[in-house]
Amino acid sequence: MTTEKAATMSDTGMFSGAPQHENFPRLKDLMPSSHMSPARAPYQFPDGESVLPPAQYDFDGRRKSSEEFFIETDTVALLVLKDGRVRHERYALTGGRDVQWISWSVAKSFVSALVGIAIHDGKIASIDDPISRYVPVEPGSAYDGVAIRHVLQMSSGARWNEDYNDPTSDIFRLSAAMSGRSTLDHFVATMTPESAAGTVCRYNSGDTQALGALLVRATGRSIADYMQEKLVEPLGLEAPGDWLCDSVGMEMAFAGLNLTARDFAKLGELYRNNGVWQGVQVVPEAWVKASTRADAPHLAPGRPILADHALELGYGYQWWLPDGDCGEFCAIGIYNQLVYVDPSRGVVIVKLSANRAYGTSMDEATNREMENVAFLRAIARSLD
Repeated sequence: MTTEKAATMSDTGMFSGAPQHENFPRLKDLMPSSHMSPARAPYQFPDGESVLPPAQYDFDGRRKSSEEFFIETDTVALLVLKDGRVRHERYALTGGRDVQWISWSVAKSFVSALVGIAIHDGKIASIDDPISRYVPVEPGSAYDGVAIRHVLQMSSGARWNEDYNDPTSDIFRLSAAMSGRSTLDHFVATMTPESAAGTVCRYNSGDTQALGALLVRATGRSIADYMQEKLVEPLGLEAPGDWLCDSVGMEMAFAGLNLTARDFAKLGELYRNNGVWQGVQVVPEAWVKASTRADAPHLAPGRPILADHALELGYGYQWWLPDGDCGEFCAIGIYNQLVYVDPSRGVVIVKLSANRAYGTSMDEATNREMENVAFLRAIARSLD
């Protein structure tokens, strides 16, 4: 693990409108990080017939240009798989097949997979256990007595504001814990409760950090070390990977994973196949199915809350669920990072971006999260 002083959101000009495509591939070099080596037996996706994305897609009642959207959202990688074969691959700006890119909240879905594996391994008895049975927290604080299930579903009841346009919000305070002023574990242990657990889905990066602490406490290993064994090696990740860490070596579970586009795609392909990779059950099938459905009304599309507004997406175990009947699910990170999966069409798409307008407001007009889903849906449907 490197020990240089951590950069913060403010240090890199995040959410200011400044271009970020030069910063995002090098955050692992600016901040403390835990390293993961390529798999001993790397897996390369085979090529299929090359196709171009549709020239246009529909969003908000308008026909829009795919090329303009690619450029306007500072896209660095677009990788399209159909039935496990590469059908389209494009890189721009500071992207490239071998470039490690910061995942932001796409990391949350990797953490969820690792929790499912840890349960299968017997390291965690049940998601109905209180997370405080494993993670030290202050009495009466947000995670005291709260079931792991509700933390997985962003329904812990913790008080939280994930407003990227407010430098006093909780997400900025969580980032500050990376700089050495505090620690991520202390932040989790002292969070404040607000509502009854299991009643409101409020998007909360603190919940995922609590899951990261759960993994470390339950397995006795770092997240990077556990992921090396449980995901990197079985999936044949081709390139090095890194998890950003705080000053004492705790991984930034909510956003700190750095991988290549092809290696991000492997989680999507794993889940498209119900947790099976090359004939081996890597993640339990029941976990994949439970993770990618909304099993309570407050998790249904239109109910999850991000900062001050609801999103037209549902929520599972750290996976977003687009509205519709195709069974799609997505890992989504700020600045338009996505791993989109449509099992009904055999499609996995990775889009890595540095949308410079992101977070300058909390509006769809700048953040374009639902538009990204519409864009990727159009690509998936063009492959029918």
